[in-house]
Amino acid sequence: MQGRLSAWLVKHGLIHRSLGFDYQGIETLQIKPEDWHSIAVILYIYGYNYLRSQCAYDVAPGGLLASVYHLTRIEYGVDQPEEVCIKVFSPRKNPRIPSVFWVWKSVDFQERESFDMLGISYDNHPRLKRILMPESWIGWPLRKDYIAPNFYEIQDAH
Repeated sequence: MQGRLSAWLVKHGLIHRSLGFDYQGIETLQIKPEDWHSIAVILYIYGYNYLRSQCAYDVAPGGLLASVYHLTRIEYGVDQPEEVCIKVFSPRKNPRIPSVFWVWKSVDFQERESFDMLGISYDNHPRLKRILMPESWIGWPLRKDYIAPNFYEIQDAH
């Protein structure tokens, strides 16, 4: 089922895949990493001026990683703002997605957290570095195939 935004994107020749609607009726779209930055700029110009949240998750052990963006169109005098959810999937080996920091500055810490927990590199992010884990930490703690270090062995070694 195609939503309003998906129909608009098709009309303007913008490549995407409709993933339907979530339980709240919010349209969900899949965008390829190589198309994400240009479509993000278009969405901003179209009126999606607020990035409500960005998060990421590991789809399946050994599978894809996903970066998820919740965008809102805030307009004066509109009681019910229009929302959309964008999913950008990336392979787990060298996952790279263009940063949208220069479109929505509010994504700064959120993309950094996704990098820190899942290892997704956000190209052109101005300060992409760990935000929760120490810089010396090895690995990506929220990946489903992550093996946590045995802290008892580390402690016993000292």
